[in-house]
Amino acid sequence: MEKLKAELVAPCGMNCGLCSGYLALSRGLEKKRGITHCKGCRPRGKMCAFVKKRCEKVRKNQVEFCFECKEFPCESITKLDKRYQKNYNYSFIENLKYIKEHGIQDFLEMEEKKYKCKNCGDIKCIHNGKCYSCQTITTWRG
Repeated sequence: MEKLKAELVAPCGMNCGLCSGYLALSRGLEKKRGITHCKGCRPRGKMCAFVKKRCEKVRKNQVEFCFECKEFPCESITKLDKRYQKNYNYSFIENLKYIKEHGIQDFLEMEEKKYKCKNCGDIKCIHNGKCYSCQTITTWRG
C-alpha cells in the first residue's frame, strides 16, 4: 500500500494520488481499454492538466498552488470545482483552502482517512470509488 504524496497534489487542488489513471499505473494494472495510466500532473511536468492551458502563472511555475493567486478562485477553478462536486463529491476549492490553512501534510492525512479502503486499507479512487488493490467498490453518494 502506497501513502499519498505531496508531489501528487496539483496546483488546482486535485490529489492525483486518488485519480483512476494514477492508481491503475501505481498498482500495476495492465493497460487495456478503459484504463488510462498517469504519473500525476506534477511528476509529468504538466503542473495541472485542468488549468495549465488557461493559467499563465501555473504554466510558468509562478505558483505552487492556485490559492497563492490574487484571482483565486478563478473561473477555471470554479467551473472545475462545480463539476467535481457534482460528479465526485470532491471540491478543489475546499482542498486548496484546507491546504492553505492547515498545510499539505494535514491535508494528505485527512485524505488518507477519507479514502481508505475499509477492506484492505489501500486508497480508493475518487472517480469510481474502486480500490485498485482489492477491487472493492464503494459509491460516494449516500
